[in-house]
Amino acid sequence: MKMNARATLGLTLALLLLCTGCNKLRARDQLNKGVQAYKMGKFENAIEHFKNAVAYDPNLGVARLYLATAYVGQYVPGVDTPENNHSAELAIEQYQDVLKGNPKRETRVNSLKGIASLYFNMKKFDLAKEYHRKVLELDPKDPTTYYSIGVVDWTQTYQPRQLLRTELGLKPDQPLDKAKDKTACTTLKDKDQPFVDEGIDMLQKSLDLRKDYDDAMAYLNLMYREKAELDCGDADARQADLKTADDWVEKTMATKRAKAEKQATPGGIVLQPEPGSKQ
Repeated sequence: MKMNARATLGLTLALLLLCTGCNKLRARDQLNKGVQAYKMGKFENAIEHFKNAVAYDPNLGVARLYLATAYVGQYVPGVDTPENNHSAELAIEQYQDVLKGNPKRETRVNSLKGIASLYFNMKKFDLAKEYHRKVLELDPKDPTTYYSIGVVDWTQTYQPRQLLRTELGLKPDQPLDKAKDKTACTTLKDKDQPFVDEGIDMLQKSLDLRKDYDDAMAYLNLMYREKAELDCGDADARQADLKTADDWVEKTMATKRAKAEKQATPGGIVLQPEPGSKQ
């Protein structure tokens, strides 16, 4: 009886292992089919294949990562509809599941960046910065993440300021402190100054890490223009900030020209000395 019980247990374990192995193979097959569908732009088909892969092998982290990517492919930034936002939320959910699996550092960074990007496009700016900061905890020398936080800060200042200017009926060349409502500028400054200060700091850090980061230079120009708008009643400070902004425009253009010239320079071909000539 004991021998029969042991044999039965052994057979059960063998079948279980065989079944597990088969499921892993099925998961890989579904993963590959999902990749093919995604490359063809068939996002709905890709999603179904990636979901099947996860079902067959819940520990296949790359399947969850690809599933999140496929959901992102269905999401249209700037379109605020329940269906569209649901695609973003599903992508975030998959990225979160990837992170729960304690993956390698690169996968964690990519998942965190994916979540931050989605929150930014959904206009959930504080959450976007929260996840960018999580990236910096893992990779404090990533210039693009400092840049991304700076862009979020600029967005948080520019959009409400433009809305306020429209409400106040200001002309494009009129400073905010010239509005009839004399409290408008100081009220906005109390709200936006922290974003401006952080944005300038983040963009400068990105440039410290990548000296020729022309996109960061361009946003420093924009940030100093936001700062100038908050120099309520201080004409000298406003002019100084606008001058700094103009300087960053010049630096941006010079850097772009230098990059273009470097790319246009042919390489790999050099003049060869004539046979028998002295070098």
